[in-house]
Amino acid sequence: MSSTIPIGAGTLLKQSSFLFFLLSRSLSRFSSQIAGVAIGWQIYDLTGRAFDLGMVGLIQFLPTALLVFVAGSAADRYPRKRVVQLCQLAEALTALYLCWGAYAGVLTELQLFAATFVLGITGAFESPATAALLPLIAPSGSLQRASALSSGAAQLATIIGPALGGFAYAVAPGLAYGIMVVFWLLGMLFTGVIEVPDDVPAPKEDATNADLFAGVRFIWQNPAILGTISLDLFAVLFGGVTALLPIYARDILETGPLGLGILRAAPAVGALAMTAVLAQHTISRHVGLRMFQAVIVFGAATMVFAVSHWMWVSVAALAILGAADTISVVIRFSLVQLATPNEMRGRVGAVNFLFINASNQLGQFESGVTAALFGTMPAAVLGGVGTIAIALLWMKLFPALRAVERLE
Repeated sequence: MSSTIPIGAGTLLKQSSFLFFLLSRSLSRFSSQIAGVAIGWQIYDLTGRAFDLGMVGLIQFLPTALLVFVAGSAADRYPRKRVVQLCQLAEALTALYLCWGAYAGVLTELQLFAATFVLGITGAFESPATAALLPLIAPSGSLQRASALSSGAAQLATIIGPALGGFAYAVAPGLAYGIMVVFWLLGMLFTGVIEVPDDVPAPKEDATNADLFAGVRFIWQNPAILGTISLDLFAVLFGGVTALLPIYARDILETGPLGLGILRAAPAVGALAMTAVLAQHTISRHVGLRMFQAVIVFGAATMVFAVSHWMWVSVAALAILGAADTISVVIRFSLVQLATPNEMRGRVGAVNFLFINASNQLGQFESGVTAALFGTMPAAVLGGVGTIAIALLWMKLFPALRAVERLE
């Protein structure tokens, strides 16, 4: 860490390693968002089944569940930026295969699911390594602001990525996958020039079972961290509507692939606006309570989106949802990273990523199943109600988390 005094957002952006980190993470997020639009739309176009959209989330989650401890150990045993680079290379090769298959017209539902599974494997390794890099690059005392800027850069990619993905897919499915190849390769190059001080200790000869499960023990012994991670798991598990956006775009709001891209980008618009606020004005008091309040707003916005038949109302609800989620994300990330020793950040980050993926990708599976059983709108409404209920329950179960006053 280069400083013990918090520095401003402008100064942070002038630091080359932090800037390269933002570019690398943004390009990876760009490609992931394009993949979400292209793969989701193509599968729904091939099958027309809501259940298959839910399967995309389940298939992408399975590698995270299977590899969580191995991925976390890798992030703590090997240079983290090299782990990220290898993942970005594998992702680029997967996108190249999809690009070829789309242009040749030979892609099947099974091949799309297989590519999704591979991207799930790379994501399982890339995410904890990426998360563990940021505290090493950000000056001491500036992690909350750096986290907000990092989230904002990723959200900017999330705004443009889905719209670009929808437009590119409308031109030709292979074009969307080709853009993913370029962005992942560029991200790999930017990752390579990041200068990381004190990255990881020298690798041990053998990793014991105790080493692999150290992250789980650390989280279990810290109630505030356990409450933070599990809140994200259960709240977003019930409140996620991302998997249902192709149905809303085609059948309820009656828009095409470009409309789907706009809907997917709307949460990022709200997130980016909130990021601009948090980058200038960090949350200095009642951070635990603010996180719970943000989750409740997230659930309420989900319910509004669920019943909307108007595009502008749907976009506005998704934007509010994204703004509320950003507050929760910045607090969660800062709290977990500040409370975790550097030598354990990979393993703790891997468990955190497992919970995040469980909420996002299993949430997609849950949304697809409930939509198939009860209908799209009832499933989305129930998800919003469930999110609010979980937030209220967690305030009772984890008083230590609710009582967190500030991030230090």
